Amino acid sequence: MILIISGTNRPNSITLKVAKLYQQLLADRGQESDILDLQDLPLDFASPNLYKSELYSQEFINLRKRVADVQKMVFVVPEYNCSYPGVLKAFIDGLEYPDALRRKKGALVGLSTGSQGGNIALSHLTDVLHYCGLHVLAQKPRFPYIHKHMQEGQFTNPLYRQLLEEQIEEFLSF
Repeated sequence: MILIISGTNRPNSITLKVAKLYQQLLADRGQESDILDLQDLPLDFASPNLYKSELYSQEFINLRKRVADVQKMVFVVPEYNCSYPGVLKAFIDGLEYPDALRRKKGALVGLSTGSQGGNIALSHLTDVLHYCGLHVLAQKPRFPYIHKHMQEGQFTNPLYRQLLEEQIEEFLSF
C-alpha cells in the first residue's frame, strides 16, 4: 500500500487532482494506494494541542496512524510563497517522531502556477524529510504552470504524464 499525501488543505486544489491521477496510474499497474487529503485535518490540529499528544483529537490520531501504517508514501506538493504549504509542515510536525517516517521511502511531485514547478518547495521538503529519516527518491518531477496543463483531472501536456509514469516505475522498485 502506498499513501499519497495531497500536500495542501486548499479546497478544490489542483494538488488533489494530481494525487488522484497518481492513484489511477498506480492502479493501472495493480498497485494499491490511498490518498490522505490534508483537507481532512481537524480544524484545531495546529493549535497548541499539536505539542501534547494526550490532547489530540481522534481524527488527527487516525490520520497519524495512516502514515504510521505504510512503508511508502508520495507527497504531491504545491509551491506556496517559494516553499511548501505550512499546513504540510504542521502535519509533519504532528507525526510521531522519529518513527512515523524513519526508514520509510518517499517520492515527491512538485506543482506550481509559476515557472519553477515547485523546485524550491521540493528542496525544502526534502531537507525536512531527510531529517525525519525518510529515504526520498531522487527523481522528483516538477510541473510548472500546472493550471495551464491540467483539464478534467488529466494532464494536457504529454510530457507531464510521461514524467509521472517514469517516477512511478522507479518508485515501485525503490
